[in-house]
Amino acid sequence: MKQLVLDLIPAPLPTFDNFVRGCNGEALEVCQQAGSNSTTGAPSRANAAKVLYLWGVSGSGKTHLATALKNAETAHVIVDGVERLNDDEQIQLFNQINHVNQPGESGFVVATGNSAPRDLPLRPELTSRLGSGLTFQLRPLTDTEKAEALCAHAKARGFALRDDVTQYLLRHARRDMASLISFLDALDRYSLETGREITLPLLRSMSTPLSQPTLI
Repeated sequence: MKQLVLDLIPAPLPTFDNFVRGCNGEALEVCQQAGSNSTTGAPSRANAAKVLYLWGVSGSGKTHLATALKNAETAHVIVDGVERLNDDEQIQLFNQINHVNQPGESGFVVATGNSAPRDLPLRPELTSRLGSGLTFQLRPLTDTEKAEALCAHAKARGFALRDDVTQYLLRHARRDMASLISFLDALDRYSLETGREITLPLLRSMSTPLSQPTLI
């Protein structure tokens, strides 16, 4: 029965609404335009562009936006983490970009990576194509923005996050948003399992250190 209770509160899916923009507002707006355009599949601010490339360090939000675009169910090719593509996958992506660039084609390619196109360890013809459209570097959130994101995530899961809990997480847990969100989910499950409110004493009572991956 306890497991059934825990399964009642799934983690929210990445959407445009729960993306904390920070200084990445322009990239968010372009992704929203792309996600809402089911006819051409291209952002209205740049009708000629057929490629959107998002890059930044881990936890900067590029995968969040790519997933939100995928869930928008418009006509896109979406590739997350292009630096991990093998040779055959690179050729396939290169051909897909060439295809959407043909006159009359309405497709749109969205790709993410950990560096600017010119610095990717990929075939040079592919890096050239990835940099041919709209390119945005996503910046990590500040601590204030991270706190805002954690509070919004907690609200989506049905509880209010106290300021002292938020500050403790920001000081002692891994600092990337993916890890912070995952730990907050684990804390929520622990709260339900123990029947205790989410407070700083409850957080400290969790036996595994915050830096350990087993909690997230």
